[in-house]
Amino acid sequence: MSAGRSGTDRPGPTVRRAGPRALLAEVADTAEAGALYAWLSGLRAAGELPAVAEIVPAARTVLLDGAEDVRALTALLTTWRPAAGAGPEGPLVEVPTVYDGADLAEVAALWGVSPEAAVRIHTEPRYRVAFCGFAPGFGYLTGLPERYGVPRRATPRTSVPAGSVALAGPWTGVYPRSSPGGWQLLGRTGLTLWDTARDPAALLAPGVRVRFTAVRPG
Repeated sequence: MSAGRSGTDRPGPTVRRAGPRALLAEVADTAEAGALYAWLSGLRAAGELPAVAEIVPAARTVLLDGAEDVRALTALLTTWRPAAGAGPEGPLVEVPTVYDGADLAEVAALWGVSPEAAVRIHTEPRYRVAFCGFAPGFGYLTGLPERYGVPRRATPRTSVPAGSVALAGPWTGVYPRSSPGGWQLLGRTGLTLWDTARDPAALLAPGVRVRFTAVRPG
């Protein structure tokens, strides 16, 4: 399967050992990490990937853990090149959101628009889960135009409610459970983000596409 390869001159990943049975593939940016993750996932689904327990994407890396044949996996990784087009699309999850977050007005002011316009700006893009981290079920979503990036709060909150829809830097995220956090809060959703009885447990798993829709309080 060669969907992730390309004839471009862009370099492939830098592959490093991350333990006796683990490899870390380093790439240029989040888009490349997502493309490499999609390619590896496709190979595994087709039975063409050397056995590996986990494939874990991050902002600029993909970790492959529990490899049975590290040498073969390394050789395969070095053949990958960034493709010019987008990778295969994952499933679409709609996130109904009540936009009444504590920081909505502040974010709108940073963008130079009204709170109502800020909601339209946030619901317009189609997002994609680049990777998960921070807490089980917390997905880092790309898709918001770069000009709308916002800083984290100077003083993090000691408790952010579960289901909070928030921004920080270029990312959008949804808190799967109550926890401390410094992201800017736009609103809230009633979706269950993490459920160990579900497969996968994370509703917003890497590769999933996300659409936020504004709803009235129930």
